[in-house]
Amino acid sequence: MTIEVVRHALLWCSIIDYGILLAWYLIFRFPHHWIHRWWGQWFGLSAERSDVISAAGMVFFKAGILLFNIVPYVALRLVA
Repeated sequence: MTIEVVRHALLWCSIIDYGILLAWYLIFRFPHHWIHRWWGQWFGLSAERSDVISAAGMVFFKAGILLFNIVPYVALRLVA
């Protein structure tokens, strides 16, 4: 596997991960009340608590994207 292949894979992983993050944001932004009713029935969460859990999940996911996709991609671009 060459550096070019790894770099290309990291780029596509980053694009796909940001697509997932955008979908996650849109799901929790627009059908907000529906999600809270659904989660409230399943887990007994209040609206505030599910907002905090969702926001924390998005922060950790974005940090993971930056740490495991973007930084190695930039490092490989600098090396080549």
